[in-house]
Amino acid sequence: MKRTKTAQEKILHRYQIARGHLTKVIDMIKSDEYCLDIVHQSIAVQAALREADRKILENHLKTCTADSIKKGKGDEAITEIMGVLKKM
Repeated sequence: MKRTKTAQEKILHRYQIARGHLTKVIDMIKSDEYCLDIVHQSIAVQAALREADRKILENHLKTCTADSIKKGKGDEAITEIMGVLKKM
C-alpha cells in the first residue's frame, strides 16, 4: 500500500486511540462498572475504528485507485471500492 509518512502517522494514531478505548472497555467490564458507561466507551472504540477506515480509504482513493484509473483499470477499481463501501 502506498502511504505518505503523514497518512501513515494519522492512520496509526487512530488505531492507537481505538486500542486505548478498547483497553478501557475491558477494564470497565472487569471492574463491573455501570453498563451504559461501558456502552459509551464501546461507542468511542467504534468511532475511532470508523475514522481509521475513512483515512485508509481516502489514502487508497488518492493513490491505488488513481493509479488504477491511469492504467485503464478504472472499472475494476470502482468495483473494488463499491465492495468495501457495501460492508461499511
